[in-house]
Amino acid sequence: MKLVLDSGGVSLLARHSKETAARIRSLLRAGLWPPLVPSVVLVECLQGHAGRDAATNQFLKTCDIVEDVPEAIARRAAQLRRLSKASSAVDALVVAFAEPDGTALTSDPHDLEALAAHSIGVNVLT
Repeated sequence: MKLVLDSGGVSLLARHSKETAARIRSLLRAGLWPPLVPSVVLVECLQGHAGRDAATNQFLKTCDIVEDVPEAIARRAAQLRRLSKASSAVDALVVAFAEPDGTALTSDPHDLEALAAHSIGVNVLT
């Protein structure tokens, strides 16, 4: 099983709180750790300022950052985007990386759920 994070998922899990720590422990027990983060997600979750990005950068050290987007995943993301009429290419890539039968974590499920409705077994968590 795999967990893929969008920018909202990264921001959600990068918070220092008891709730976040409990959520991470739950993901660990479910075998969904470490999460995958496509590098294109960093464009949306980072601000390009060392101080403001410190907590997020610390959290990202616990993730598997996927730097390459294989052509097949890019083409599948394009197809998902067309089928769902979603506007975000990054969200489409998150769902394509989660296929088949993976989980995408977000803080704003609307677009990911629309994409996941056309996916091969992707579940969306908030």
